[in-house]
Amino acid sequence: MTEDRITNLEIKISFTEDLIEQLNQTVYKQQQQIEFLYRELKSIKEQAGSSDQSGARNLKDEIPPHY
Repeated sequence: MTEDRITNLEIKISFTEDLIEQLNQTVYKQQQQIEFLYRELKSIKEQAGSSDQSGARNLKDEIPPHY
């Protein structure tokens, strides 16, 4: 009886370790994606900031959207 309980506990621990490893991999991949998106957003903000500071405007930007 005790040996069966120990075997069942070992099985549960094994599955738990596998699940934890999968969750760790998921969190790691999500962190990589967050960092990539952060860099992309920062780049876009810099591009938008530099175009605003250039002072040159396109006439298309001045036309109201209903034309």
